[in-house]
Amino acid sequence: MIGSVQRALRLLEAVGNHRDGAPAKQLAREAGLPLPTAYHLLRTLTHEGYLRRENGVFHFGAAAENLTSAPGVRSRLRRAPSVTDSLGHWRDIIGAPVYCAVYCDGEIELIAVADAPDTPAVEEWASFRENAHAHAIGQCLLAQLDERAREDHLDRYPVRPLTRYSVRDRATLLERLRTLRRGEPVIERQEYALGTVCAAIPVITGATIAAMAISVPLEREDRLLPAVEQLRGEVSSLLRSFVFSISI
Repeated sequence: MIGSVQRALRLLEAVGNHRDGAPAKQLAREAGLPLPTAYHLLRTLTHEGYLRRENGVFHFGAAAENLTSAPGVRSRLRRAPSVTDSLGHWRDIIGAPVYCAVYCDGEIELIAVADAPDTPAVEEWASFRENAHAHAIGQCLLAQLDERAREDHLDRYPVRPLTRYSVRDRATLLERLRTLRRGEPVIERQEYALGTVCAAIPVITGATIAAMAISVPLEREDRLLPAVEQLRGEVSSLLRSFVFSISI
């Protein structure tokens, strides 16, 4: 898979979720991309006619609209659920922010986040991509890699504690990952952000390495395990359509 193409498609998908357009910062967040990367791709997509920028927000351009002009294509696209739609549905049911990430081309890619004013997502104060060892969704993805790929990732992104609760070293992290049972939720308590606890579950299908997670404030930790089990049940019931949407 070609990472730049995937990232561009995620930006296009994010644009499609906003009838009145959206600014670059919002699109970058929804696509799980660093802002400089998003700016570069948005400029390229605009230059090629797939997007247009008006009053600071991005809309689909003529080239993107031409892609869906063939008979039957529009109706099929309308029926295909987007990642953001699925996460928003689960956020509303569970009452907690929901995250989705994949491991692609040796990198952690946060592809979508669904939160709300009363259930805000964790602020990315330290790069999610570079600190997979310190958050539940990153640990869940690393646990799905084979030993060689996991070691390669940690060579490029060494383990370093972010809080006093973070895993302290590489050996401790690897031992934790080895003891996880297949499909078991990964629980992380204040390892990435103080005052927040998180749980992640693997989304296992074919060659796709993906994970979903939720976070709750520390004072609501008793909600974490019931909520992640609820999420696992919801994902299982809609797995086929959801996995299709994260793999295109």
